[in-house]
Amino acid sequence: MSTTTTAPRKTRELPPLMTLTDAAAARLRGLYEKGEKGKLLRIDVKTKGCSGMSYDMSWTDAPAPSDEIVKDKDLTVLVDRKASLFLIGTVMDYEVKNMTSGFTFSNPNEKGRCGCGESFHV
Repeated sequence: MSTTTTAPRKTRELPPLMTLTDAAAARLRGLYEKGEKGKLLRIDVKTKGCSGMSYDMSWTDAPAPSDEIVKDKDLTVLVDRKASLFLIGTVMDYEVKNMTSGFTFSNPNEKGRCGCGESFHV
């Protein structure tokens, strides 16, 4: 009688749901300390624009049961659980340009963006 053993299959580690650049962390820290003190930033993906999806950010007083809690650089950001599959591995940045400034998202799941940059598809 012979026995065969199989080595356990290695599972691939998923990237973090979302990370913050130093610039995004600095800007968010400033917002949390001033005008949005005591609130948390929630990131969601909404159906919008020519490509189908758009990033949506809002302030909330507390996490909802449907929120994933992301901690990075000693900060907390909430991600709506329905949006988490679209956002795995996303890097949130804060950019200052000549005429605009704001949070940007580098999302490895994006397959394309519309011409104006307002929406994306996966």
